Order: sequence, then structure tokens, then C-alpha cells
Amino acid sequence: MFFGRQDELRKLNSLYTNGKFECVILHGRLRMGKTSLLREFMKGKENNCIYFAAQDTSDSENLDALVRAVKLFPRIPAGETPLKNYYEEVFERLNKLSRTERVVFIIDEYQSLVSANKGISAFISRFIEQKLATSQLMIIICGSSEAVMESETLGYSAFYGKRTEQIHLKPFTFFETKKFYSSFSPFDIAVIYGITGGIPYYLNMMRPELSVEENIKNTFFEPSSQLFEEPSVFLRREVRDPAFYNAVLKAIAVGSGKNSEIATTVGLETSACTAYLKNLISFGIVGKHTPVTERAGKKTVYEIEDSMFCFWYRFVYDNIALIHIGAIDRIWRSIAQDVPLFMDKVFKDICRQWVEWRNETGNLPVKYAEVGRWWGYDYVAKTDTNIPIVAYSSDDEHAVFGDAVWSDEPTGEEALRSLEERSRLFRYPNRHLYLFSRSGFTQECADLAAKYGANLVMFE
Repeated sequence: MFFGRQDELRKLNSLYTNGKFECVILHGRLRMGKTSLLREFMKGKENNCIYFAAQDTSDSENLDALVRAVKLFPRIPAGETPLKNYYEEVFERLNKLSRTERVVFIIDEYQSLVSANKGISAFISRFIEQKLATSQLMIIICGSSEAVMESETLGYSAFYGKRTEQIHLKPFTFFETKKFYSSFSPFDIAVIYGITGGIPYYLNMMRPELSVEENIKNTFFEPSSQLFEEPSVFLRREVRDPAFYNAVLKAIAVGSGKNSEIATTVGLETSACTAYLKNLISFGIVGKHTPVTERAGKKTVYEIEDSMFCFWYRFVYDNIALIHIGAIDRIWRSIAQDVPLFMDKVFKDICRQWVEWRNETGNLPVKYAEVGRWWGYDYVAKTDTNIPIVAYSSDDEHAVFGDAVWSDEPTGEEALRSLEERSRLFRYPNRHLYLFSRSGFTQECADLAAKYGANLVMFE
């Protein structure tokens, strides 16, 4: 079932209808729904499309498959000379076909083609410059290895000056995820969002007729389920020796954030740990973050960007042996009390998305230049502290400060009082407070909000 990605689909269709040469780079991590988007785009255009998916095989095998894909194009004129197995002949045929009509040529899993033929990007780039740029060809290059796509197609790569559009597929937000599961409660959808990271492929594994607990057990704690092995499969696909990558991800999942902390936990030199982190960032699994008001490089922390990976390394990784012997209920009893702690961070991320959405739609007091989070030292309380949601205006006159509480109980006044005190670490003349709660607010909290002029937002 195709869901979401309407903006990306509209963009592709708009490029298709303009009739000009287009070179579109479509990229995003594995499981983001790139091929599903391409299938939806091709609907009704089958007679104008050539689809080729590269495989992890030799260059000659990929070339054979490419030739077969072009031969299947239904609008090749009768009597056309059969193709020989040369890239030059294939692209000459594409050039000829697209001189008088719109032709779409899709290369999927581009990283596999690059792996087999290191010079393919330079070849395609030269052919675009010499011939295809004046044709009606729409070439879409799609890949799921962010590292390969960055080096081969983005930035100052062979396609610099040749690509006409790039589309980066990212995970769904919580608010997009809500559209998947209207039968679940908002709380359950939040947990599903947390354990899937908003990745379309993982979301499709969740069954609405089951409870959240049953979905977690079925997808993470059954040896036959795909999510039980997903992070391991991903790492084996990307690296030769995943041992230290597993250790680094485990360390981050349980709370280590600084390079030095991660290195100590794993037993690596800091320089070696940096190399592992750099690769994990290039895979789209780990992110490098700086407080929203600080310049890049200061107070850097590393976090797992995909919350499914975070859930897996926090709750599955150490229980693999028990999962293999079927001790699912025993595992659940041991982790159930820690799931709310995991969800606390997820909930803060969701509420930050709410602020970002309100900012984009103009539904905040002013338009803010940036939305993020902040951490640092509180010189009054003499302790490290953080504010999960911070947004500031470009004129430094306004700022939003927010926090979110994931609890079964209504949120009390102490949470709002703490937020107000932390906001005073900043000197913005106009400070706007937003406190989010899963379970509502006490009357005392509501009274204090009226005094502060704060905004209380009930999660729903």
C-alpha cells in the first residue's frame, strides 16, 4: 500500500510534464519507501518508462540486465538494430528514443551499479553533457546507501551541474504516522512511532488489530520476525566487521553521548571511535548535534537518529539469547518498566515536531529562525541542565522554551516552574513557555501557567 510522500510524488510528476531533460537524484536510507514512490510515479506512464534495478553482482551481469530492461521498452521502432552489451549503445538508444518523446529511465539501487563499475558516474555525466542534456529524457538515479549517493551523485560529484533535482526521503513525522493508524489511541501511536522511527517499511509491519505490547513482541522478540535481525542485517550490508559498530550503538542507546564517553564504554581510543561514528553518520543511523544556540562543534553529542535502532539496541541486543529460547514474556517483564523512559525522549521529539510544524504554518507568536534543543551548565543551580525545545527569532527578541512530560499522572506545577527557571538562563526579552503533557495538568499547574502566561498543551 502506497502512503504519504505526496509532495515528492507531485514533484516527480511536475518534472515529468515539463518535457525538458531532467536528472533527478532520489536518495534515502534503506526502508524509506523509495521504490514504492517510483512504482506510484510510474502508474499510467508504463509505456514511457524503463526501470532497471542494479544488483550486487558483476558489472557484466548488471549490464546484461540493463540491456534486457531497455529491450522491454514498448515503443522501440520496428526494425531497430539489436543492442549489444555496451553502456555506450544503451545510452545512445536512450538518447535516440528521447529525441521526439518523453522517456523516463530509472536506475534503482545505484550503489550496486557503482560497486561493480567505479567509472559509471563519470560515464553517465559525460553522456548527459555531450548528448542527453538536449533530449527529453528524465533520468532518475535512486540509491539507499547514503555514503555512496553523497560521494557519487550529490555535492561536488560527477553529477555536479548535471542533476536538476534531488529528493531526500526521510522518516515520517509523528503527525504523518498518525494517519497510518487511526484505530489506535494517540498514546499507542506515539509508542508505535517510537519503536519504528517513522520508517514506512517498519510501520507496515504493525498490525492495528493487535495491542502495542503484542506488536512489540511479534516484531522484535520473535526470531523469525524481520525487525529481530534488522539492525544486524543493515550493518552486515554496510561494513565488513560490525562488532565495534554494535558496541558503539549500544553505548549511545543506553546514554553515552560524548565521543570520549562512548570510546571509554566501548574500549576504544577516541580517534578510532571518531572513525566509527563518522561512518554511522554517513549511513544515516547516528547524528551529531550541537545546542541550538551554539556554534557548530561546541558541546557536541552523538545520538541514534533512528529510534527503532535505539529501541533495538536498548531492549533487544542484550536479550538475543533469551529470544532464541522463546522467553518472550520474561523479557517483557524485565523491560516494561524501562519503556516509559525510552518514550520520554520520543515524546520530547514529537513535541519539538509540533513546534516546528506550528512555526512553519505561522501559528506561533512570531516566525522563529531555528527550532531545536539546548543543553549546558546552569551557573545558578551549579549543575548541567537541558531544555528539550528551544526556538529563537532572528532578531533575538523572542524565544520559545518547551518541555514535555510522558507520565501516567497529570503534570504538576513543579515541571512548569522548572521550565520557567531554566528559561531565565537566556536573555531574550520575550520568553514564551510551552509545557506538553501526556496525561493533562493539575489545577496548581494550570494556575501557575496563568500567572506565567505559559501555554499548556495536552497530547492528543
